Amino acid sequence: MFPANRRPRMVTIAHALDRVKDELGKYLPAPAIVEACMKVGHRWRKRKFDPVTTIHLFVLQVLCFNTAITHLRHLAGMAINGAAYCKARMRLPLTVLQHLLEHSAAAMARAAGHVHHCAQWCGLRVYLVDASSTIAPDTPDVRRKFPQPTGQKPGCGLPVPKLVGLFDACSGLIVRVLFFSLYTHDLRGAIRLHPLLGAGDLLVGDRAFCSYAHLGLLWMRQVAGLFRMHQRREVDFRRRGSRPGKLGGVRWRRIRRLGRRDHVVEWSKPADHHRPAWMSQHAYAELPPTLLVRELRYSIVRRGQRTRQVTIATTLLDPLLYPREKIAELYGLRWRAETHFAELKTVLKMRRVKCQTAEGVQKEMAVYCLVYNLVHMIMLEAARRQKVPADRISFLDTVRWLLSAAPGEQLPNLIVNPRREGRHEPRVMKDLQDTHMKMTVPRRQMKRNPARWGGRPK
Repeated sequence: MFPANRRPRMVTIAHALDRVKDELGKYLPAPAIVEACMKVGHRWRKRKFDPVTTIHLFVLQVLCFNTAITHLRHLAGMAINGAAYCKARMRLPLTVLQHLLEHSAAAMARAAGHVHHCAQWCGLRVYLVDASSTIAPDTPDVRRKFPQPTGQKPGCGLPVPKLVGLFDACSGLIVRVLFFSLYTHDLRGAIRLHPLLGAGDLLVGDRAFCSYAHLGLLWMRQVAGLFRMHQRREVDFRRRGSRPGKLGGVRWRRIRRLGRRDHVVEWSKPADHHRPAWMSQHAYAELPPTLLVRELRYSIVRRGQRTRQVTIATTLLDPLLYPREKIAELYGLRWRAETHFAELKTVLKMRRVKCQTAEGVQKEMAVYCLVYNLVHMIMLEAARRQKVPADRISFLDTVRWLLSAAPGEQLPNLIVNPRREGRHEPRVMKDLQDTHMKMTVPRRQMKRNPARWGGRPK
């Protein structure tokens, strides 16, 4: 009835859940889900939607670009009551999903250790930290947890949850993700990721994470830090001797010159009135009184780059072990954290989540991260087989294969993207001439005055 090289569409969709179970079973087996539930004290009755089934269905729903619950019964090939499924998701604690995310990242990293050729950088394990945001439904419960931006009128805007993520730089896997309100400082989330780091680790981040307090906390954990300095901070590479200077509340003096626009300085801890708002007085008092920091600056000459000069602050002081050129190249890889968030928000459609409660929004984003790790693990396997870097394997093509492949089907050659270093793509789009106007007053007020919005659109 069907050609030999073509399967019926409904049969392919019916196999999607089995394929998801097969892939999750490798890195997130059912015993691991049960163990995570027991660890946080979650108990459940024997029913159709136990934690294992609920998580598998949740993953399938998100993998299908967060499709509607009414569509899920067709995808799973089983009779699903939407209300029962939603209640099962509500019963599932958020901490279970956080434990599973860490477990899956560790299992996938162990499996991918032989796949990626740069498991370490100069003997250090490199992690990327970055923050992003998404949009949530405008419900009272979500607004209390994630207020909308202050520039939006009440009733006209949408809540904006903020997430801070820790990525493995080599594999691209998400190690941990935390959720905050929009105006929470990025460092408040970063310090909660420190327990996942240890001696021999290197944390790389942008300007939001560069401060004396953050570098001091990492130094106390024997973790190296490498961050870009804010452009408003003055760094004088011409100064000779050891005269103290002032740098945003930080007193400093030069210790040693390493080269052109490269030196080691001593930062002194700022006074108590410069203590960050996210840090307690007790924790601030435990910071070391001084820190040795290496400051260096390099230029970017590639076409399409908005920034021309980058100034780095790092605790990697040895110029022989960590040359200036290698540090500049490593910080250039920090942009991968931005592309990882873009894959989550653009390809997997996490730009706008759908759950109507604050806890449901956080669970939904945590499952998005689980799906992201699953897709990246398949990309690493494809990169090993096709002998190309993992970041050149198409993320979207991997998602499509995961949804269409039958259980047990061999992984084919996936699309390999061309090298994209230094490409210049203006961030603009054509005007679509949408017939709907932008909301300027709450909807209930517009209903009372149809002339204000032109009545029913044609």
